[in-house]
Amino acid sequence: MSNITLSVPNEIHKEMKQYSEVRWSEVARKAITEKLDALRLADRLAKKSKLSQEDVEEFSRKIKALATKRLRE
Repeated sequence: MSNITLSVPNEIHKEMKQYSEVRWSEVARKAITEKLDALRLADRLAKKSKLSQEDVEEFSRKIKALATKRLRE
């Protein structure tokens, strides 16, 4: 198994130390695994997509415009 070094702000580290029973490396490992699962799913969906990058950007602009319009109403 490989090792990585993780930097966290001092305040978070202080809080983590209050819960010494927690295996923080396991928490980090699970979070990384979940993120990788989500990225793999996104990759699979993107490969099956018939939309071009331009199509995606156009839909994104339209959705943002509609959301902005609804928020203003």
